[in-house]
Amino acid sequence: MRVPVARRMRLANGRGGLTRRTVVASILLLIFIGGAFAALTLAIAGLREAMNLQKSSGEALQSAYYVEKLVIDLETGQRGFIITGDERFLQPWYNARAALPQQTATLQQRAATRHASQGEQARRLTQTIDSYIRDYSVPTVEAARQDPASTRTVAVTEEGKHRLDGIRNQFHHFVASERKLLVEHQERATAAGRWATVGAAAGVAVSALLILAFNGYVIRSIVRPVRRASVMACDLADGDLSVRMPATEEGEIGDLQRALNTMASSLEAGRAELAASRARVVAAADESRRRIERDLHDGTQQRLVSLALLLRRAEEAVPSGQDELKKQLSRTTDDLADIIEELHELSRGIHPAILSKGGLAPSLRALARRSAVPVELNVGAWTRLAERIEVTAYYVVSEALTNAAKHARASTVHVDLTVEDSALRLSVRDDGVGGADPRQGSGLIGLMDRVEAIGGSIHVESPAGKGTSLFVTIPLTDDRPITPGDA
Repeated sequence: MRVPVARRMRLANGRGGLTRRTVVASILLLIFIGGAFAALTLAIAGLREAMNLQKSSGEALQSAYYVEKLVIDLETGQRGFIITGDERFLQPWYNARAALPQQTATLQQRAATRHASQGEQARRLTQTIDSYIRDYSVPTVEAARQDPASTRTVAVTEEGKHRLDGIRNQFHHFVASERKLLVEHQERATAAGRWATVGAAAGVAVSALLILAFNGYVIRSIVRPVRRASVMACDLADGDLSVRMPATEEGEIGDLQRALNTMASSLEAGRAELAASRARVVAAADESRRRIERDLHDGTQQRLVSLALLLRRAEEAVPSGQDELKKQLSRTTDDLADIIEELHELSRGIHPAILSKGGLAPSLRALARRSAVPVELNVGAWTRLAERIEVTAYYVVSEALTNAAKHARASTVHVDLTVEDSALRLSVRDDGVGGADPRQGSGLIGLMDRVEAIGGSIHVESPAGKGTSLFVTIPLTDDRPITPGDA
């Protein structure tokens, strides 16, 4: 049992249709691109962290250098006051002593945020500086105010030098450790920057490749098949029902391809059946015309001719002196002869006997002789064709001559008939008023139906004031020439 197209499409969706494949491909693309950008984000975060650590190390060194400067200012002011006794030298001492608590706290804070050991060193350095100020510098300044000579002894000087050397050593150790950390942070920042650059380049490259791959998949799986389907649909719309497309895809695209192929096959079969049906209708109509013409010729016409002969003999046998009866018989005989001629013309219009007996060329010559408009006929050497082709060509010329006489007001009609490229080619051209509309009037429409019924084509050109031209092409494929005996 044939599965409906809609059900097949639902089944395709359930086992990997276009929607599912597109969603899966999109999710994979998002995962890969998201992973690439996540790696890039981590690399950038590492670079930012390394740069922050580098900045913190620089700030810690700056604080250490400033604290060291304050300690030097403290010692310089103290020594100047001890030597000179001038209170003005204590101004740097006062300033340094006032600034040191805040600066040492800042140093401890900056050192402790990065590394615990550096924070511990900063704390011990602060304790040493506080001890120096509390236990040595302040007492020495107070003693210098009361007894300057007591502060100028070697013991006091050596104690101060010893304490300052300890502070300097702690400073140098802290700065060396901080510089080492700074170098490490710089190297880490450089490595992080390098990884960030590589990650960015790799992310962009991978993303570009994935996007190209996704686009390639979309083009191969969707765009190209849909474009081929569009081209096939245009060909079908143009009348080429033999076109097919390879049904190689899966899912909805494959269903679309198979549906289009099925539709094209159905349309082609339907058109072939329609053409065969029309051909059978035309053949049946022609056979009916032949039978009616034969019945009229062999039956009614023959009986009327016999009756006319009897009346003529009766007229001749009328005795003299009965002139009125003789005249009536003569008039009746003449009227009967006119009826016979009209009946002959009628039967010839239904189906000319000469077409069945002599073929197309003699029939066209007889038609040209009877035409009300002068006809220039060019048929050349001629052989018999299939009867349906000859009948169609005859009626095309007959209808064209009738239209030229009734509507076109033509003075001359040119009829050319040739057989070339396995096709009969017929053209009928007049020099009338033109302006004929093929869509109007039953005559031209009937001709089109008759020509197309046997696989031919008809084209009408009728510009206003330039006459009307009919161009007919009828293929001779599978048609064999016939002899008069076959007719």
